[in-house]
Amino acid sequence: GIHPHEVKNNKVDSISIINEINNNSKIIGIGETGLDFFYSHSEKSDQIKSFEEHIEAAIKLKIPLIIHSRNAEKEMLDVFNNYKNENLKILMHCYTGSRKFAEKLLSFNAYFSASGIITFKNSSNLQNTFKNIPNERLLIETDSPFLAPEPYRGKKNEPSFILSTLEKLSKLKNLSTKSLSDITTDNFEKLFSQ
Repeated sequence: GIHPHEVKNNKVDSISIINEINNNSKIIGIGETGLDFFYSHSEKSDQIKSFEEHIEAAIKLKIPLIIHSRNAEKEMLDVFNNYKNENLKILMHCYTGSRKFAEKLLSFNAYFSASGIITFKNSSNLQNTFKNIPNERLLIETDSPFLAPEPYRGKKNEPSFILSTLEKLSKLKNLSTKSLSDITTDNFEKLFSQ
């Protein structure tokens, strides 16, 4: 995948993405791709075109899209609406969007991955959003080496820190860490199974 920040330096089309994936049997998804209008590292129109090429490849290969979205909720929904009949497999990576956006993405059967951000003291809106996302649509990630959860905030993130994110999300969902770990593992298997 081509991150939206890198689109201006990396033009792709769906055929080249498909060829790349067909040459590596270990690839199970396409991404990180998406839209990021917080920074202006790449033009909006170029980001949208790249995102659509990634979607086209994912449809043809029937594999999930790992999606980055920042300050682009309307535009992302506009793109998804063009593919609403395609049964997309969507993982909203490191989700930080609004609750309203999450509700709309659920109509596309999206999954949402929680990162260390949900442990931050100033993330009450995001915590509320994750509290309301159905359990069968949740995943947990590190986003290593970034976004270390409390109490490691400010340090280089590592996989072992995911336990802090799991603990926080378990409290938000009123589940044991074992139950939520089992749920998110099952969700991963469902999303990434062929």
